[in-house]
Amino acid sequence: MYLNDVQTAPDVAHPSSGPVQFGRQPLTIEDICAVATGSRAAALDQSEAYRAYIQSGHAFLEDMLKDNGVIYGVTTGYGDSCTVAIPADQVAELPLHITRFHGCGLGRILNHEEARAVIAARLASLAQGHSGVRYVLLERLLWLLEKDITPLIPAEGSVGASGDLTPLSYIGALLVGERDALYQGEIRPAQEIYKELGVVPLTLQPKEGLALMNGTAVMTALACLAYKRADYLGRLSSRLTALAVMVMKGNAGHFDERLFRFKPHPGQSQVAARIRSDLKGWAERHADNRLQDRYSLRCAPHVIGVLEDSLPLMRQFIETELNSANDNPIIDAEEKALLHGGHFYGGHIAFAMDSLKNCIANLADLMDRQMALLVDTRYNNGLPSNLSAADEERASINHGFKAVQIGMSAWAAEALKNTMPASVFSRSTECHNQDKVSMGTIAARDCLRNLDLSEQVAAALVLALTQAVSIRKGNGGLQEDISAAVTEFYTSVSSWFEVVREDRPLEGDLRRCIKDIQAQTWRLYDEE
Repeated sequence: MYLNDVQTAPDVAHPSSGPVQFGRQPLTIEDICAVATGSRAAALDQSEAYRAYIQSGHAFLEDMLKDNGVIYGVTTGYGDSCTVAIPADQVAELPLHITRFHGCGLGRILNHEEARAVIAARLASLAQGHSGVRYVLLERLLWLLEKDITPLIPAEGSVGASGDLTPLSYIGALLVGERDALYQGEIRPAQEIYKELGVVPLTLQPKEGLALMNGTAVMTALACLAYKRADYLGRLSSRLTALAVMVMKGNAGHFDERLFRFKPHPGQSQVAARIRSDLKGWAERHADNRLQDRYSLRCAPHVIGVLEDSLPLMRQFIETELNSANDNPIIDAEEKALLHGGHFYGGHIAFAMDSLKNCIANLADLMDRQMALLVDTRYNNGLPSNLSAADEERASINHGFKAVQIGMSAWAAEALKNTMPASVFSRSTECHNQDKVSMGTIAARDCLRNLDLSEQVAAALVLALTQAVSIRKGNGGLQEDISAAVTEFYTSVSSWFEVVREDRPLEGDLRRCIKDIQAQTWRLYDEE
């Protein structure tokens, strides 16, 4: 097993604000991320009206069973086996079988935060009330979040239709007391955890195994986490661009508000405004700098702006999926209708994640190019080679950020390589029943990988720019003309990052900085 990430569970015992309410009301990306990290507790609508609403779907299924109705996945086999009738005395066993035969996932284990997000996303969908599950099943999913019991979900094995069957089977298995789970920092058999807590595992009713698994919860949960990280990375890239302009004595005129009236993409204009606000004061003192900077500075709003302008559409896709009934069949208890369709298909998430990973990789490439200028005396306007702060007599044997810049190029290149869209690699599976699939979960995993790589690039640039500011300050530059926001950012990093005067391994500093980025430690732009 790949358990390194699993064993780094954050403390979820102290939510910082009101609970996220699961019921019929819509949830946001931020709601799922807050439950995943434990910054907010989860709660379930406990009103009698809502309980009755949920139970009505289950009651409708029971009535159909009594009337000997044919219900896919209840009185029939699964997928291509839908033509196989299940004997009445075996219907009750069928939900257990779907959780078991899908227990074949491989690859890394989703980390603690990701697993909690998956539980929350599945709860959000089932709470819509169109899946035929009992209220007690919703309560048990909430219980997993409250007790912080997470299944060990392998990341690989879903084609994104019929939903995330294999990874979601690990939630179904945990509910019935099978397989292993993470609890209080230890990996233990689920049955043992239930016994310790004095709780009887759930017995799944007809349709409940299918309802748990035949949906898009894994890809949607990962998309929520990816969206939040990407949004922060875009704002961080804006801040770093402003710092790069300062330390390399660039031209603040490239971000002039008047310029962006003539190509008014809203997100691009917003990025330019961010950079402008960071350069306020400094720009007034350095109006006579280079006529035109190289593209990684001059065109930064145009690069970061693509992400900024794409985020609203991606939010729409992700949150619509999050707040949908996305299994099959769909139950409409009010209309007394059983509707067979393909809502488990994750095409919208696949598109959003394929697009987002492209935007993220472009940020990595932008930051890598900015770093290349920073370390090169031909382009950095008087900074030392490789940003080494060594004394003159020891400069020849010190190499500063030389290797870090090489590493950045490696990480950026890998992120760029990963931009191949997963959604175009649909495969026909399961006896050609699932003959056109979304690959949404693969796209979401690719996106998270690109975020890992791009956050590494960003961490390296944070440290390099902090070094560059320190060098400029030491030489009498960048004193009074740095904006308050940029000063706060620089002070936060420089409080623990020691200027590199003599060569030293920087891995520890980089890892510390990556943690700060992923924890979204720095406040970036008050207007947001």
